[in-house]
Amino acid sequence: MPLLSSSRRTLAALAAVLSLGLLSGCAEDAQPTVDTAASSTADPTPTREAPEPSSGPAASATSDDTDGAGEEDEGRAGSAATGTASAMLDELTVKGRAPKTGYDGDLFKWRSDTDHNGCDTRNDVLRRDLTTITLKAGNQGCIVLAGTLDDPYAGETSDFDRSANAVDIDHVVARSNAWQTGAFKFDEETLKEFGNDPLNLLAVSSSLNRQKGDGDAATWLPPNKSFRCEYVARQIAVKHKYELWVVPAEKAAMERVLAKCDDQPAFADDVDWPGPGEGDNVTTKEETRPAGQKSSSSSSSGSTGSGSSSSGTTSGSSSSSSGSSTFFENCTAAREAGAAPVRSGDPGYGSHLDRDGDGIACE
Repeated sequence: MPLLSSSRRTLAALAAVLSLGLLSGCAEDAQPTVDTAASSTADPTPTREAPEPSSGPAASATSDDTDGAGEEDEGRAGSAATGTASAMLDELTVKGRAPKTGYDGDLFKWRSDTDHNGCDTRNDVLRRDLTTITLKAGNQGCIVLAGTLDDPYAGETSDFDRSANAVDIDHVVARSNAWQTGAFKFDEETLKEFGNDPLNLLAVSSSLNRQKGDGDAATWLPPNKSFRCEYVARQIAVKHKYELWVVPAEKAAMERVLAKCDDQPAFADDVDWPGPGEGDNVTTKEETRPAGQKSSSSSSSGSTGSGSSSSGTTSGSSSSSSGSSTFFENCTAAREAGAAPVRSGDPGYGSHLDRDGDGIACE
């Protein structure tokens, strides 16, 4: 009996040794399948490839979001920030030009005293835009006889002389252009407001004003490149104020200009006129030109253009009006005939053309 027990103990010990050997061998054989080093090398590839399906909704959304943001940032190029001319331009409607049917520059009643300061708009512009101003004595401080113009379109300085001047008042957004981009729908008062709005008027050289005609930014820009940013910003502000639209070529031209303007601020629309007698370095004197003096300048071959506002460039040879059959229904007709300004004693002069009664009509 003791011998049997001893044998059993020996067998049990041998079985335990064999079991441990088997367990150890299994563990060694299984280890490669859970090797962390092998897993870390193999896993990255399937991890990157897992979301690869290009046709899946998630992949499309991710791609579109990324590309869209890039394109948006590139299109803005930092120039469409709030308060910029580019941002204001983006708010304008873009569509084709309307017909010119029914257009007449006189519908805008240019030179009206819309601010009721006792002075016509043309002289308001001159008092605002000229420096070293001489006003006509005894005329409520309205009429400008002389001054100096720092022409923003040309980038040059020139002298203004009322008796034989080369300065016009330009509608930055020409009246004809405005008509064809929405102003044909304006009522009488809005047309008048537009025609005399200080935001839309600048004193400039006659030659450049007539060169511009009724062109928009796609067909004409000031030769003075340093002024183009402000010029385009001002056009945008005018169109925005009056809810006018831009045509595709016009908008594209504006965008090209503004792309070089480093976030050009939107132009303010609260531009006021100086009061009567106000201006830069003002003096007064009596006008020495004799009443009824005739123009001695030769006839001009050009007209002011439907978008321009002549401020008195002498054009058209003079002769006595005695017995003359020349008649201009309005200043538009006089300008188109190359006869503006029409002075007292000139053919075609009439009091209906001379709104301020100073002997010079259609200035």
